[in-house]
Order: sequence, then C-alpha cells, then structure tokens
Amino acid sequence: MGFVQRVLKRLPSTPNLPIMDEKKTKKITSRLAFFRRPLRLRGNSNISIPLGVVLLFPCIVVVLILVLFVRHPKSGVGILMPAGAPPAIRKISEEHDKVFVTGCLEPDTSQPRANAAFVVLARNKELDGVIQSVKSIERHFNRWYHYPYVFLNDAEFNSTFKETITNYTSAPCEFGTIDPKMWGFPDWIDPKVAKEGIAKQGDAAIMYGGMESYHAMCRFYSGFFYKHELLEKYEWYWRLEPEIKYFCDITYDPFLRMIESNKTYGFTIAVKELKETVPNIFRYASAYKRVNNLTSQGLWEMFVEPQPEPKDVPADDPKFKHPLPEEILRGDPNHASIPEIDPEAMEGEKYNMCHFWSNFEIAKLSWFRSKEYEDFFQTMDRSGGFWMERWGDAPIHSLAAGALLAPKDIHYFRDFGYRHTTIQHCPANAPARQMPRSPFLEKTTKDEKKRREEDEYWDSWDPVKENGVGCRCRCDTDIVDVEGKQGSCLAEWVDVAGGWASP
Repeated sequence: MGFVQRVLKRLPSTPNLPIMDEKKTKKITSRLAFFRRPLRLRGNSNISIPLGVVLLFPCIVVVLILVLFVRHPKSGVGILMPAGAPPAIRKISEEHDKVFVTGCLEPDTSQPRANAAFVVLARNKELDGVIQSVKSIERHFNRWYHYPYVFLNDAEFNSTFKETITNYTSAPCEFGTIDPKMWGFPDWIDPKVAKEGIAKQGDAAIMYGGMESYHAMCRFYSGFFYKHELLEKYEWYWRLEPEIKYFCDITYDPFLRMIESNKTYGFTIAVKELKETVPNIFRYASAYKRVNNLTSQGLWEMFVEPQPEPKDVPADDPKFKHPLPEEILRGDPNHASIPEIDPEAMEGEKYNMCHFWSNFEIAKLSWFRSKEYEDFFQTMDRSGGFWMERWGDAPIHSLAAGALLAPKDIHYFRDFGYRHTTIQHCPANAPARQMPRSPFLEKTTKDEKKRREEDEYWDSWDPVKENGVGCRCRCDTDIVDVEGKQGSCLAEWVDVAGGWASP
C-alpha cells in the first residue's frame, strides 16, 4: 500500500488550492473528488484504491511499452523494428559492387542463356522440401528463364522423386548419384578416429556435430560438388536447398549480369558462424595464405577482427612506431610482463566468424576448379577439420574467397528476398520501379481454388520504401530481416565494399 499512499499524498487537496472565489473552489473540488472516489479491491475488503490511480496505471504501462518498443539500447540504429519489417535502408558505396537491377524489369528472354544450372543436394525423404524450393524459384524466376536443374544424392533417387519433381518445372532435370569417394571418409583418415570425433561433438551438443552425414555434406560442398560428372559441362551454378523461400520476383538473368560485371561469387546473406564448430579453421586458412605468400586484395579483412590502434600516438603520426615483437620484448628488462597470447589468433589476426551463407550462392565454377582453390581445399581437408570439428562449406568458401579474391569479384544480391530456416533477407520494394505481375498458375496443384489463392497471395506485395531495391517483394513477417539482426556481417561487407553511401 506504500505506492497508493504516496499517490494519495500527491493528489491535490482543497487547502492547497490557490485563493479564489468560493464557486470556483467548489467546482474544482468536485472534479477532483471523482478521481479520489475509493474503489474496494473486494466486496467486503477494507482496502480501497482511488479511482484516479486505477485509471492512471494502465496509461503508464502503455507508455512504458511504447518507450521500450521504440528505443532499445542494443539496437544499432536506436530503433527496434517490429518482426519482419525491413530495417532502415542505407545505400552502400558502389565503388566495388552495385545492385544489378533496382526494382522490376520486363523479363528479356531473347538473349542466349548462360551455361548454368541449379544444383540441389537432397535425399528421397526430402521431397516435400525440394518441391517447396522448386515451386518458389519457378514462380519468382525460372518460369521466364528455364535454367536446368541438377539433383544430387549420395544414394539413388527413386522414381517417385524423379517423376514428381519433373512435373514442377518445364526446365530440364538431371538426377545423379555421388561417388562414395566424394562423400565418405577419405583413405588417409582412420574411420574409427573420425567417428569418435563426431560422437564427441554430438556429446558436446555442437549443432549437427554428431551427424556423420552432415560432415560429409559440408566436405562435399567444399571440395567436390563442382567435380561431379553432371556439372562438368556447366560454367556457373546456383545453389538451391530444400525448404527455402524466395520473396521477390527476379526479372533479370543474374548469371548474365555476373558475367557482364566480371563477378566470381554472389551472396545474399552474410552471418557469423557458431564459434564451437570451427575452433581451428582460421589457423589453417591463415597458414595457407602465409605459405603461398598471398597478399590480401581487400576482401580478407572482412573475415578478421579489426586491429586495435595504439592509444598514445596516432598511426598517421610520423613518430608512430609499431610495437616490438614479443621475442624482443622478452629480453627487454623494462618490459615487466608479456601479454597472454590469444590461442585463436594467427599472424596477429583473429577470425571474426563472418562468412557468406552458402546455402544460397551463385558462383563461377572455374574458380572452384582453379589450382589455387584446389590447393586451399587440400590444405583444409588434410587437417581433418571436416571430421574432428564441424567445418561448414560456408566458412571454407568465404575464407578461400578472402584469400584469393577481391571485393570487386563479389556481388551482394541485395535485391533478392530469400529465407532458409529462421534467417531471411528480404528487401523493401523500389519506389516507382514496380510493374504489374503476370499470374503463375502452376499445374501441380489440382485444387483450382487453392491454386489461384496461392498465386494471388503474391499480387499484394509490400509497400515501396525509400532506397528500396526489390521487385514485388512480399516478406515473411514472423522474423526480423538479417540486415538489422545481431550476428549479421553486413557491416563487415560494407567496410570492404567501400563504406556506406548514405547516413
């Protein structure tokens, strides 16, 4: 009751009113009396609360909720966006890369297609998830461009899988089995030791660490998929995973734009890896870079922690001196103690866990097939990290790109709306660049009403927004866009790409 008593004390009473005529005093007193009217908590209770407090309390709660919603101390821009809404859109410098197409175009199918294919790694039991992915990419892109699909499996695809998937696209489909040499344990590792390492990761609750097939999949996508016989004839690939969604119409050919812009690798999401899955990956990647005398072309810095600057003298000051190596400091009697060496640091650098999320990537296969990439993969593979740790293909591709490529070789598909599991990037729609959408009534849904409803959902796209780049995007609203989410590596990409072009 202490709170109630304090409120009662603060409510004005008649003696404290300024001197005025008797009529006005009575009028004000009667108004305040309404708010001081006691309300009993229970019918027979002796405890009562003034009506004013009852009315005031929910107002305070609403104000507090609004304050917490609008302002958040950990929010980078000071605003906590509602789930699913795109964050405040800032333009990125176009020094090394720019969005290929802002908004919509009328699809131009008159040009010859690139020598490219979609690549899908899946098993028979994942049929429903593959259908979801194929339907999505067909609706938003491939209904115009008809690029072929290559489906790969570590076992034989059954007839149900093949026949069903073929019905969902008018594009050619090929189905291949992965050679056991590309999938299982290599002959230079003891399978018993590898299995024990995998079991320990499972016991440690490392995500997917206890799944032997997941380790095999990551190694396959790191160093073998581009060697499969069904991909030998292709120059470009676009990776599709089961159970993914696209949110925007892609009305241009990204393969041709990558070729025209002399790009090598394209991504749409960059995030941080789980630290416990790759404790030693950076040691080997850094060693490869050092042994081959590779100098960063500007992309490596995206994947390393920024170096702290000396506090006393600015780096651009002529008097600035780099600190002496520890070997020399050890012999310096004036240097009382040696700072602890970070076990995760390599060559003075430390991995910041950033990587391009490779479940979506569009890339030039000749880069993966190059001697430089093959040497990098062999260095990483021979370490045993694909088995004794849970190295994913995403950090492998990313660190290889950091060592071998420059920012100008990379393209950020910021205009693509894409979701895999609980992470999505979905751009706002570009102002004055939207165009009417033609229906896509795919023939696999036999229920005519359901088929139309499914397509009509995409007729109501999201509102346009300043600096938006998307075409007819309709984003999921149950999760926040990765660009405004903790764990995103957008800022690291922007740093190497030339910085922000707008505040």
